[in-house]
Amino acid sequence: MDSQTLLSLIASGEGPTAEFKSNFGREAIEALVAFANTSGGTVCIGVSDQGKITGVDIGAETLQNWLNEIKTKTSPLLIPEAEMVEVESKKVVVLSIQEHPVKPVAMRGKYFKRVANSNHLLSTSEVVNMHLQSFNTSWDYHINSQLRIDDISLEKVQAAIDSFNRRETRITEDPLTFLVKNDLIRDGEVTNAAYLLFKKEDSVITTVELGRFQSDILIKDTARTKADLLTQVEDVLAFIRKHINQEIIVTGEAKNTQRWQYPLDALREIVLNMIIHRDYRASSDSIVKIFNHKIEFYNPGRLPENITVEDLLSNNYRSLPRNKLIADFCKSLGLIEKYGSGIRRILHALKQAGLPMPKFQNIADGFMVTIYDAEYVAEEGEEKEQGKLPFLKSLRSLFASLYT
Repeated sequence: MDSQTLLSLIASGEGPTAEFKSNFGREAIEALVAFANTSGGTVCIGVSDQGKITGVDIGAETLQNWLNEIKTKTSPLLIPEAEMVEVESKKVVVLSIQEHPVKPVAMRGKYFKRVANSNHLLSTSEVVNMHLQSFNTSWDYHINSQLRIDDISLEKVQAAIDSFNRRETRITEDPLTFLVKNDLIRDGEVTNAAYLLFKKEDSVITTVELGRFQSDILIKDTARTKADLLTQVEDVLAFIRKHINQEIIVTGEAKNTQRWQYPLDALREIVLNMIIHRDYRASSDSIVKIFNHKIEFYNPGRLPENITVEDLLSNNYRSLPRNKLIADFCKSLGLIEKYGSGIRRILHALKQAGLPMPKFQNIADGFMVTIYDAEYVAEEGEEKEQGKLPFLKSLRSLFASLYT
């Protein structure tokens, strides 16, 4: 790097790929680790945070000592490129690192990522996800040494095979061979995906809590499912159908039509997304709350860091399935069409039914989808984006008082 290139870099200021330090030390190594865990970057030693060139004293062994310190304090060890550049009669050391192929990189057991112009500690889930992504795998793909093939219901596997065969694909393998061919069992050991899809016994790892609420605190009915994922889809949908309204529309034809309070295809898409993309490493449960005029679907596992709610609504994102093996299997089974299209189908179905825009939000360690029926009126403090006239709530209260 020549002096003009360095001056141009300094003039651009600190950012996602540039950091300035007056002296070499712990924070400089943290920045290199953050760059290695993100998109690579450069640390300039001898430049203040404000971009003023302060220079550093460089001895014969200084650069080598710095590189040795970086190597001994990072894991996997980092070896940045080091250059000494003289600018304005002062010496600046430029340490450059590329994005590391095996992530995450740590400094003394701490993991960092680069966000804008600062370094942030990675959460435990981010550390795990970054490691899995480095090997192009996901948690559900991995072998679980605590599981045995006896924990899998081969009858449930056969039912899945029968479902495949009804969709034109002719599968002749026995259930165990079928699991092996689909990477659900490898070297005679069970993956997390195989267990979640076909477990023989109910377990708390897949718990979904279901509730029908008369108000925020008054519960009319509750249920809980701890079954395998394929069974849960139908369990959850059955509970919802039990507690939403169904209208019979007289058309004059021999057969009347039925209209549900919410379109069933939208409900199925939401439930499928909730179950397939749940973070099954989290200790919290999935929760479905049915109110008079809305349904809340809460699921452990927030949106990926690089996807916002706005990206979802505008379809401006690349689908990153949290459970890649489960998602791929469900796609083969015909439960989902293609990655990343579920949100569009939900929005389209609700719009076709004349219902308000749903609400998507990251909450605590999870993600929540709220859908509203045609009678919904936003409560005080909620956004009025549902398109309802404010006076309807007062009008309802008036009629209620007249008839009580």
